[in-house]
Amino acid sequence: MDTSKLSRGELIAVAGGLALLIGIFLKWYASVSVNATIAGHDGIGSYSGWQVHHTIRYLLVLAAIAPLILAYIILRDHQLSWPRGEMTAVIAIVTIGLVFYNGIIDRPGDPSGEINLRIGWYLSFLGALMMLTGSVMRQQESEVVRKPPGVM
Repeated sequence: MDTSKLSRGELIAVAGGLALLIGIFLKWYASVSVNATIAGHDGIGSYSGWQVHHTIRYLLVLAAIAPLILAYIILRDHQLSWPRGEMTAVIAIVTIGLVFYNGIIDRPGDPSGEINLRIGWYLSFLGALMMLTGSVMRQQESEVVRKPPGVM
C-alpha cells in the first residue's frame, strides 16, 4: 500500500483515535475522599474509563477505530457515496459529546464533587478533538462537486 496517499488530516485523525484508545485504559477519575463511591468502590482510589463506564466503553473503542477505517479506505482508494471523512467527523462529534458529558456534566460517583478528573479523561477528550479536526480536514479536501439548480 502506498502510504503517501494519506494527508495530514488522516494522520491527525489516526493519532487522535490512538490517543482515545489509550486514554480509555488510563485513569479517568480519582476519588479524593474516604466517603466517596465510584463504580462500586468506596474510599480513595483511581479508576480508568474502562472500569467505570460499562456501556459506553465499547462505543468509545469503536469510535477510536473509525479513523483507522478512514485511512484504510483512502489507502485502498475505495469509492464512497459521501465525502471521505464525513462519517468519521460525525463519530468524532458524538465521541466528544460522550466524553464531555461523562467527565464534566454528569461525573460518575457519589458525591460527584469528590471525584476528580485524571490524565486518561483529558487524553481521550484530546483524541476525540483530534479525530474531528483530522476528519474535517480530509472532508474539505474531497469536496463534492455541486450541480446547478434544476440539473439532475
